[in-house]
Amino acid sequence: MRPWPVLLFAAGLLLACGGRDMADDATLRADIQGGRAGAEVTFDGVLQADPVRSGTHEHLVVLAGSGDVLEIDHNVSLATWVPAHQGDQVVVRGQLYLDPGHPGVHCTHAHTSSGCPQSGWIEYGGSYYE
Repeated sequence: MRPWPVLLFAAGLLLACGGRDMADDATLRADIQGGRAGAEVTFDGVLQADPVRSGTHEHLVVLAGSGDVLEIDHNVSLATWVPAHQGDQVVVRGQLYLDPGHPGVHCTHAHTSSGCPQSGWIEYGGSYYE
């Protein structure tokens, strides 16, 4: 059997998915419960309030599909502002942090640094804010 049909099929799947990670709320929950700060997470959720600007960051509070409430710290000096509002659905890709009392996600931008070794993004309304 020739390997090229399998490779074409895999490439097609990758293109169909946009090459981006899919939301995985179960892994998010396990990372929070396991105390895995720094884990790369991708999850979906609903905004609990309109985003708020604080300095160079947009703060979003999201109720994840896992049932967890997370604060999203989206650096708008490196990425575009997400024009979402309370009740809107988003998908978030970034790095988990665990502050006492609440988890959060940062590094939701394409520009990477030593503190954010992998690119992240926020998907809203079919557009990616990175």
